[in-house]
Amino acid sequence: MSSKQESMDVSVWRGDEQSGRFEHFEVPAQESQTILDVVSWIQQHQDPTLSYRYACRVGMCGSCAMMVNGVPRWTCRTHVKKVLDGNRLEVAPLRNLPVIKDLATDMDPFFDKWVAAEGMHHPSKTRDDPIETINPESADRQVANAGIECINCSVCYAACDTVSGNPDYLGPAALQRAWTVYNDAKDADKQLVLDAVSGRGGCHNCHSQGSCTMHCPNELNPLDAIAGLKRASAASFFKRRR
Repeated sequence: MSSKQESMDVSVWRGDEQSGRFEHFEVPAQESQTILDVVSWIQQHQDPTLSYRYACRVGMCGSCAMMVNGVPRWTCRTHVKKVLDGNRLEVAPLRNLPVIKDLATDMDPFFDKWVAAEGMHHPSKTRDDPIETINPESADRQVANAGIECINCSVCYAACDTVSGNPDYLGPAALQRAWTVYNDAKDADKQLVLDAVSGRGGCHNCHSQGSCTMHCPNELNPLDAIAGLKRASAASFFKRRR
């Protein structure tokens, strides 16, 4: 951003999916300014009715994710100078999710797919049993660890063209979580996970374009996890047919 530049033309989505539109705001340019700073300035100084989400402001919660110039990003960690197109910015709600109002989306479909993918722990012991010791250096634990830093921001979900074309597709985050659970030595029902992710809308719908991995702010690799589920579910299928 030029030091002589005093303001930016910011287009912000207003309304819902059916009746929404972009509105333009002139926002002062400042040093070390993030996209979330821009959105907050508009809400505080120009339009108090603007709806959006944020919490931590430091890249820990993921709730501030939005589309910035057509790309899903954490707005709290995205500096204006890195994405400014001339003098313009465009901020919109995450795609592939229903829009509640303005920049706020309904996250229910995203989390419903976590449940559908069996992305939850299936206990193998009760609270009365001794705690099982797991070697953190074991191969399975290393694979499981690769995806545990997902914070459910749904950036990968918004980046996924397969989700856009197939609303039944479980999506990168849910499938990565399923792969984590599948590789957890303490999980009691790995076949349940494979059955959940190999049916309609499951891992085999992935086109392997890699947008999920490319845009993950935590530098995780959902594409690799999905490939693992494809291998494991295929092996399970042929094993059952013997």
